[in-house]
Amino acid sequence: MAKKDYYQVLGVDKKATADELKKAYRKLAMKYHPDKNQGDKDAEHKFKEISEAYDVLKDEQKRAAYDRFGHGAFEAGGFGNAARGAGAGAGGFGGFGAGGFSDIFEEMFGDFMGGQQGARRGGEGARRGGDISHEIHISLEEAFSGKEINVKVPTWQGCAACDGSGAEKGTKAEICDTCRGVGRIRAQQGFFTVERTCPTCGGAGQTIKTPCHVCGGAGRNRQEKTLRVTVPAGIEDGTRMRLAGEGEAGMRGGPSGDLYVFVSIHPHRFFQREASSLYCRVPVPIHTVALGGMIEVPTIDGKRIKVSIPAGTQTGQQFRLKGKGMSIMRSPHRGDMFVEVVVETPVNLTKKQKELLQQFSGDAPENKTNPQSSGFFDKVKELWEDLKD
Repeated sequence: MAKKDYYQVLGVDKKATADELKKAYRKLAMKYHPDKNQGDKDAEHKFKEISEAYDVLKDEQKRAAYDRFGHGAFEAGGFGNAARGAGAGAGGFGGFGAGGFSDIFEEMFGDFMGGQQGARRGGEGARRGGDISHEIHISLEEAFSGKEINVKVPTWQGCAACDGSGAEKGTKAEICDTCRGVGRIRAQQGFFTVERTCPTCGGAGQTIKTPCHVCGGAGRNRQEKTLRVTVPAGIEDGTRMRLAGEGEAGMRGGPSGDLYVFVSIHPHRFFQREASSLYCRVPVPIHTVALGGMIEVPTIDGKRIKVSIPAGTQTGQQFRLKGKGMSIMRSPHRGDMFVEVVVETPVNLTKKQKELLQQFSGDAPENKTNPQSSGFFDKVKELWEDLKD
């Protein structure tokens, strides 16, 4: 089944600002949150759908990739595959470092630039390895406390048998007989002299007469590399971390590319996060909000904290717990936690409880015990009177 357009999921225009996206997400998240719709599979699916949409659109790089490539930008290995050509820096993501755009540019415009770039690069024979991307998934608790993760990345690594040279042990690369080490050749075409990449050495300026029996002359092999990645406390969803030199190994001893790790944080079943602030909705019995009392709520660090509920508290009122939110990166401080009260209407009342409620409703003046509802119906009565006139 095809995925829905992320903008349609959030109900916003494609030109929506970051604030508009945030407001739309918070409104829908409150409506379809699993705690509010227990047992409702459709609501659960909708909540996951809007969370996924917001995770992409709130990140400028992911949004740009989505606007250009659609859902294909995040398929077959995560963010970066379809969008590797957009904003990946030197070499791009996963494969444009050795060859890639530089070769395409060179083939198209090298004839008019004298082939200087090719000669410069080809004479050395070594090429920088490509950048690669990898996505990791963590919980909100792990984002709060920070974590060290072992990341397994399939990549090109320098060949141990030839020390990355591409030549069999005891031999070495030789100057190309065709281009004499320049990496490019010239040909006369009418009034023009056309310069192209040397077909013999591929622009390297050197040829290997006896290629390494392990890597076949490439100077690198396809292997799986395990890295220890430190995720700092307070990291936000969609953050990109750069590990310099941990990308693909270069060709024939060239420098390695970089590894870009994208952090994805799972939606939490209780908390909603906004930067360093945390929001939660807590159902409170009607007698507690009517008479006042204490409730106990969990915090992101696994503890519990008591919150004082004043008598007469209404649904939607929020209580701020300073310093109980998310960690702030590179800071000893924490954000705040906001508890929103949802007044719970009692169910399954006993006969005696019903009698007491009836007695309560009959004894107390309605305009004093329920000022909002009585005021509302007074306004409705005034409206009806105006309509009669």
